[in-house]
Amino acid sequence: MSLPLQGLSAVVTGAGRGLGRAEALELARLGAAVVVNDYGQPGRDGSGAASAAPAEEVAAEIRAAGGTALAHTGDVADFQQAGALVELAIGEFGKLDILVNNAGILRDRMVFSMAEGEWDSVIRVHLKGHFNTIRFAAAHWRERSKAAGGAVYGRIVNTSSEAFLAGSAGQPNYAAAKGGIVGLTTSSALALAKYGVTANAICPRARTRMTEDVFAGLAQPEDGLDPLAPEHVAPLVGYLASPAAARINGQLLVVHGGMVAVVERPRVAAKFDSKQEAFSYEELDAVLGAHYAERPQEETFAAAEVLGLKRA
Repeated sequence: MSLPLQGLSAVVTGAGRGLGRAEALELARLGAAVVVNDYGQPGRDGSGAASAAPAEEVAAEIRAAGGTALAHTGDVADFQQAGALVELAIGEFGKLDILVNNAGILRDRMVFSMAEGEWDSVIRVHLKGHFNTIRFAAAHWRERSKAAGGAVYGRIVNTSSEAFLAGSAGQPNYAAAKGGIVGLTTSSALALAKYGVTANAICPRARTRMTEDVFAGLAQPEDGLDPLAPEHVAPLVGYLASPAAARINGQLLVVHGGMVAVVERPRVAAKFDSKQEAFSYEELDAVLGAHYAERPQEETFAAAEVLGLKRA
């Protein structure tokens, strides 16, 4: 019996630890050959002995389990290095079929205290990093589709966040980047569908090195799998990367702790037409003032209720 991703190749960014590592392992378990990307060079362990780069450690773990993997330690936020990552997969495996964008950093601070560098670095790694890899993967799929005279196989799984949905007050840079990733995802989904490519985004909740401070107050259970374990997220990534998910495109899904929630697209809540050629201040005050008069002031476009989602 063949595995669902047998014969397919994948790139997973930020896969040296945490979510990316779990996702790379899951794709390999399902049969994909994986390029494990994580920015970083070999270091030293606790004893001072030389240690492999995180990306190579995960690639070695996949190979030890009988899978196919190689490491890439470049910076996906760098346009040229992201291109080299995609070319590595194509050169090694003949083609690229699956792109999972996960690489990210945190530089949390309230908007009135945030430094320019803290804003720029988060936007660079998350949003530009996603664009860079998608740009080169999309060009590859377009060229393959033209050569084949029809659709090819392509899957993009991007990583957004509940911080974008709920409006995380202390993460204006992160929330903005993650919101941008959703826009990038839906745009890519529409642009690439004719080539056979799907693009979806997930909002995962997981206890990783990047989020250890965020979830520091939530104790891990003594028995069983931690509800915040990355292993709760990886199966959804594997599914979205598979042929079975061909009809899922341009979607946003929240996933954690044994639960997957499909997020509905925004809908128009109210519409007002001017009784004149154009709205005046007074007319806007009349219609919008009345509309918002009875709504709670704390209710915004943010969907804070997603933070309360949990497995039933």
